[in-house]
Formats: sequence, structure tokens, C-alpha cells
Amino acid sequence: MNATGKLEAIWIKRMKMGPMDLVDQAALKTNRGLVNNANQGGKRQVTIIEKEVWEKLMALLGADLDPSARRANLMVSGINLADSRHKVLQIGNCRIRIYGETKPCEQMDQAFFGLQEAMRDNWNGGAFGEVLDDGLITVGDPVAWIEAEG
Repeated sequence: MNATGKLEAIWIKRMKMGPMDLVDQAALKTNRGLVNNANQGGKRQVTIIEKEVWEKLMALLGADLDPSARRANLMVSGINLADSRHKVLQIGNCRIRIYGETKPCEQMDQAFFGLQEAMRDNWNGGAFGEVLDDGLITVGDPVAWIEAEG
């Protein structure tokens, strides 16, 4: 893998609408998602945001929110998620197939008014996908787009 990015943060959601717990390492389960995360199965097993986009949004809004306010599971840097539908992202030894753009919900405006609207365009809310491999991911792991196999 020719890494172009890095895994910056991992959050586990204990329950729907529950707190986001920052962890250094997490287990991924094929066709399920992050172990111990509230959302399991379906196409939205893992949600991902870009560090650079989050920083741009904070500057635009004059805000200084912790990225956990986005309620995504993973934050990456050096990777552009825009228009990534059906691409495969490799994080460490695990692959995630991107299925779509994560649309911001009203919880974003509860965190900071105007954040929901600011995230609407150009995949600013991040992406969601399905886990293709069992394995561990760790903050600092390399991240890259790869050719889909099969």
C-alpha cells in the first residue's frame, strides 16, 4: 500500500445518541463494523471524516469544537473522501468499501449552530462504508485508496 494518509482518531459510540469514546485502537469485524459500536451491519458500519475538512469547517464557523462532535467513528488526514462512493479505503491491514456520503443531522446544530448547513455540500459530513476485513486498526495507521479486489 502506498499510504497517502493517516488514521488520526477512532471513536466508539456506546449507544444510539450516546457519547463517543475516543480510543487508540479498535477491532473491525467483516460485514458488522467496529466491535462494541452501537451501529452494526448494513452499509453504514463505519463513518469517516477528514481532519482537513473539519479544520476548514471550524475556521469557517469561527468555532473550536472537538472532532468527536461530528459523531463519526474515524478521522483520517491526507485522504479526500469527496465522490468516493464504491472506492475501497485501506486502513492498516483492513479495508472499508465506501457506500456514500454521511449527511449531517440536527445534532450538528446542537453542537454548534450552522454546522449542519456547513457540512451539507461536497461530502463535508464525511463518508460511510462497509468493513471488508476483520482486524485491528490503530491511531497512526497508514491510510490509502486501493483497487478493489474481486
